[in-house]
Amino acid sequence: MADTPLTVLDLVPISSGSTAAQALRNSVDLAQQAERFGYARYWFAEHHLNPGVAGTSPAVVLALTAAATSTIRLGSGAVQMGHRTALSTVEEFGLLDAVHPGRFDLGLGRSGGRPRTPAPVLEPAAPVSNGLLIPPRFSYAQLLASPRIPLQRRLLQLPNAEPQDYTEQVDDVLALLAGTYELNGEQAHVVPGEGAELELWILGTSGGESATVAGHRGLRFAANYHVSPATVLEAVAGYRAAFRPSAVLSRPYVSVSADVVVAETSDAARELATGYGLWVRSIRTAEGAIPFPTPEQARAHVWSDADRELVADRVDTQFVGTPTQVADQLELLRDATGADELIVTTITHDHADRVRSYQLLAQEWQRRSSRPIRPT
Repeated sequence: MADTPLTVLDLVPISSGSTAAQALRNSVDLAQQAERFGYARYWFAEHHLNPGVAGTSPAVVLALTAAATSTIRLGSGAVQMGHRTALSTVEEFGLLDAVHPGRFDLGLGRSGGRPRTPAPVLEPAAPVSNGLLIPPRFSYAQLLASPRIPLQRRLLQLPNAEPQDYTEQVDDVLALLAGTYELNGEQAHVVPGEGAELELWILGTSGGESATVAGHRGLRFAANYHVSPATVLEAVAGYRAAFRPSAVLSRPYVSVSADVVVAETSDAARELATGYGLWVRSIRTAEGAIPFPTPEQARAHVWSDADRELVADRVDTQFVGTPTQVADQLELLRDATGADELIVTTITHDHADRVRSYQLLAQEWQRRSSRPIRPT
């Protein structure tokens, strides 16, 4: 497993003092660099109403990036299906595939869908047998109770509209891509979209509906250690337990994400990661992700015990250090989860530091591998 492919996950972060336009230019540049470094895939996340994140429309950013790259696979990590239809999603990615055939991954997520009951709090943090930290489960109850949630729903959904059942949406996407969709004797054929060379992924944070539908439909599954480290083992176990072979896959196929910062020295890496805790705090308090702060701005924040508790699981599971140190942590994550691929996401205030982090990691990962980090 030493030649596990690496994928980049990009939120199109806006640094303090910068602009969304510059963030987009930075992301296109990073994708070009990631292609040169040998990364397997470059995925864009989807977020809304965040002052510090410009990745609001994966399909649009993917179109810009596809025009500036040539070989790296591109994809969504993930499209938020809670405020979309299967048809609009297939049409968007069908357009992309028509111009750049065979280069896109369509990652589908539940975000923005029907409300869920917050998960119960589990036992205190404890490492798994190989040393990977699995922290206590974070409760999203306070976040879900924020008035920003209904505000976002109102702006993203049509009046009186209800999100479609997620499993039904996935089935509709599959049917539209295959050209087999039918309702009351009427068929729907998407042009472009039907027959598109898309690789379908399901993204999930737990062993619930996302993991189950990915397994039952025999699709690839991406589990989010960087978002919900407490539930990553549950997520991959749930997916594998539900897996049924399909025309696409004969066995389960898992990718797992991690938040990393790499520099030449551990002190330099910790300095670059200084703003991460404050940035996560802005998300967890439902303020919306702030522009990523400088280390000096982050150090000026007066931390309360409640603040520290709010971000502890994310900060404690961020992999920060030299290329050797971070690669060692990624190997622990891979081995603990049995991941076939790994997804790395890095945010630093300065774009050059972010590019350098990805470069150093790629070099170290390739040094440990007998083959390039890009899958064959």
